Amino acid sequence: MVGATEREVQPWLRAAGQGSRAVPDVNRALTALGELPAELVIADRERRGREVADVCRALREDARLGEAWLLAITAKGRMSDAALAAGADDYLHRPFTRSELLARARAGLRAAQQRSDDRLVRALMVNVPGAIYRSAWHDGHRLELISDEIERISGYPPANFIASEKRTLLSIVHPDDRDGILQSVANATDDGRPFVLEYRIVRADGGVRWVLDRGQLVPGHGGRLWMDGAIFDITERRATEEALRRREIEEARTEELRASRVRIVQAADAARRKIERDLHDGAQQRLVALALDVKLARRQVEREPRSAAPLLERLGTELAEASAELRELARGIHPAVLTERGLGPAVTGLADRAPVPVEILELPPGRLPNAAETTAYFTVAEALTNVAKYAQATRATVRLAAGDDTLVVEICDDGIGGADATAGSGLSGLNDRVGSCDGTLTVTSPPGEGTSVRAVLPLRAG
Repeated sequence: MVGATEREVQPWLRAAGQGSRAVPDVNRALTALGELPAELVIADRERRGREVADVCRALREDARLGEAWLLAITAKGRMSDAALAAGADDYLHRPFTRSELLARARAGLRAAQQRSDDRLVRALMVNVPGAIYRSAWHDGHRLELISDEIERISGYPPANFIASEKRTLLSIVHPDDRDGILQSVANATDDGRPFVLEYRIVRADGGVRWVLDRGQLVPGHGGRLWMDGAIFDITERRATEEALRRREIEEARTEELRASRVRIVQAADAARRKIERDLHDGAQQRLVALALDVKLARRQVEREPRSAAPLLERLGTELAEASAELRELARGIHPAVLTERGLGPAVTGLADRAPVPVEILELPPGRLPNAAETTAYFTVAEALTNVAKYAQATRATVRLAAGDDTLVVEICDDGIGGADATAGSGLSGLNDRVGSCDGTLTVTSPPGEGTSVRAVLPLRAG
């Protein structure tokens, strides 16, 4: 309190729970405000000095008054208007009662708090690197408040949004993200928690930006509902995260490709060793024996030409069998029919030789790039081998569908399922082979429901 205010004012305020301090003049009032800020200042004329209007003017012109509410005590008449013109926020005429004073004091304290809050909001709206907003969801999402930062983020000036039925925050959300936002807000309404959303907006120039929206739903009387929050542009952060994800994926892919190449080399080494054993134990032994028989036949022809005929006939039979064995061995390395006639006839030959009935549902009509044909052939061959060895199936189907950019290879059976693409060398090696040409392999094999092997191969020359 400043000046010649009635003595009972201070006890009234203290009894109402309001701390107070009385000083006789403006100078001491400003000193006291410098030591301890106040929310409410009651101003009266000085006993030997300034009138109440001059007191209000001196207080209002000093920064130490801050956000305090200035209540002037005046006589009825023009003094009240003069006090308001000098900077008073409100006035109270003499004579006044205790209840009148306390009512004005409480109103002033509430107004001072509101003024402080408003200044804080204004400071935040200017300094926070995001668009602070209040949206009336009960009134078509109209914006009651939006900071200037929205223009930098969206390209639309704030005036376009305020009280507009057309331009709301929801109106600039990317169409693909609106349903998700509405569902998230509905969930936030149910549990009353603050929300944090990341979504895309479409700028005035048509560009797409990512934003982070942090806010709170504020219910009011009569079913009214506001959304208070702040929007921050996170496009650069999202781009950095996406670049990091792509790099991690590429590094993982490179590592997997490196590992798959090692496995392919190991598988090739194992295949060569198997071919060596097959040649040594099979065709080579047969040919060595045939060489000895040829020498024996030569001596037989020289000694008894007539008795050599059965031996020569047997040599012919064994040569035919050796030739067939070599052809079968060569077919396992790379079938001649695939090179000479293409994927369709080669896969048909696999189906014909399979011990389980195989129905071919679809085949590509013409020739395809060499890498795709070879990978598709061995995919079918390995899958049908697994059907014969492990599936206990009664039938299988093969489908090879060629599009503009990809070849889809599908082998399905009605067996016992339970195949594991990561176990053993067959499907694992097949996965490496498919991956080496940038294809994808999927094995679906629920127990008791058969197995489906599906490869998608790119159709490019290589």
